[in-house]
Amino acid sequence: MSYRIKGNTGEWEVVIGLEVHAQVISKSKLFSGAATAFGADPNHHVSLVDAAMPGMLPVLNKEVVEQGIRTGLGLRAQINMKSVFERKNYFYADLPQGYQISQFLEPIVGEGTITLDLEGGEVREVGVERMHLEQDAGKSVHDQHPTQSYIDLNRSGVALMEIVSKPDLRSPEEAGAYLRKLRSILRYLGTCDGNMDEGSMRADVNVSVRKPGDELGTRTETKNVNSIRYVQQAIEHEAKRQVKILEEGGEIVQETRLFDASKGTTRSMRSKEEAHDYRYFPDPDLLPLVLDPAWVEEIKATIPELPDEKKDRFINDFALSAYDAGILVADREKAMFYEEVAKGRDPKLAANWVMGDFFGALNKSGLALDESPVSAKQLGGLIGLIKDNTISGRIAKEVFEVMWDTSKDADTIVEEKGLKQITDTGPIEAAIDEIMAANPDQVQAFRGGNEKLIGWFVGQTMKATGGKANPGMVNQLLKKKLTAE
Repeated sequence: MSYRIKGNTGEWEVVIGLEVHAQVISKSKLFSGAATAFGADPNHHVSLVDAAMPGMLPVLNKEVVEQGIRTGLGLRAQINMKSVFERKNYFYADLPQGYQISQFLEPIVGEGTITLDLEGGEVREVGVERMHLEQDAGKSVHDQHPTQSYIDLNRSGVALMEIVSKPDLRSPEEAGAYLRKLRSILRYLGTCDGNMDEGSMRADVNVSVRKPGDELGTRTETKNVNSIRYVQQAIEHEAKRQVKILEEGGEIVQETRLFDASKGTTRSMRSKEEAHDYRYFPDPDLLPLVLDPAWVEEIKATIPELPDEKKDRFINDFALSAYDAGILVADREKAMFYEEVAKGRDPKLAANWVMGDFFGALNKSGLALDESPVSAKQLGGLIGLIKDNTISGRIAKEVFEVMWDTSKDADTIVEEKGLKQITDTGPIEAAIDEIMAANPDQVQAFRGGNEKLIGWFVGQTMKATGGKANPGMVNQLLKKKLTAE
């Protein structure tokens, strides 16, 4: 069932489009050599160009252009061989030029596609309208003084990619899936780190509602939402707000709104400007950007295997389910970790261990993947010991805990603690014989038809052998001995 808002007059459909501002990974800004590193003291990464000093001219950063092309290719989008930088004119205290250099009529990247991975293994295509390059504004700081606002220009001139989706999203969950997939693609490409808490990826959320099948309604735009959870909350609140207004006979005003994270609500910021309000015109200081097709092909040759292709390979080559493959490829580092673990081993067993015990321990400890006390090679070694019957799956869990605490290899721990699995039938048979002799009533009950007791006998045998007996062999021998009259 598709997502609907239930109103007094029936069901309403939500139509969502996202404009994502992604900071380009580049050591210097779009039109200056100033640094882009996060966390510097205020106004320490500002060149004369960023501060809009008279006579300063912008110089386009080739690395940023290359990153833009890489992103377009990763989004399976049209790369436009000619694009134009334009001035978007508006006044704001943290915009020293009085305009923002952006792209409007002729962006560097045209239409593309993102495939969403939804619940239950469902996939859906969402269109990308365009992607253009632009410079960021500075930052107004309002909490440092009781009556004055301060201006920090460190972000002024930082290169952004604005990635505009088509209005193809129909629920908060789809919007979340879109942002997760887009962030994953950007991280695989190495063009944006996707750290929303640092402001390097933000979303403007366009929402409108309509009766299913009707024309598109009037939309509002909620600006600069900096987490996926907040985007979903903003959509939920804004859609319900619009439905309430329409059902009471009111009209939706096309406007810009802000999301209040503490209340989970949106509030009006200003009426929505149209493009002509910004008086766009080509920047006279910058020539049109004309790309060499051979250079674009060179960049194309360096595009890594992206999440969708990697997911297909995991399903086809490793026989993983679409769900397991989707989880493993969502993060590039985790996908690489898994492949290292699975190399030359049972890929399904490797997937179970990586997604189960390993990710569980990682989350519990609050560590990043590169801080893990157990390496991919070590985890692979543990899986190898399970597969060749050196240890059982149950013993492996104990060994993994020791590995996590000590960073020792699995085979070292197994040797030190004498945990090798008993695969010799002699000791197992002896243990079974003792248990049967000591529990004649249970033997009789099993032979009388209570076959569920096999589990009790297995437990007793594993206990008698310190958990080291091969479970498959225990089952086989028990069935043989218990059914022999």
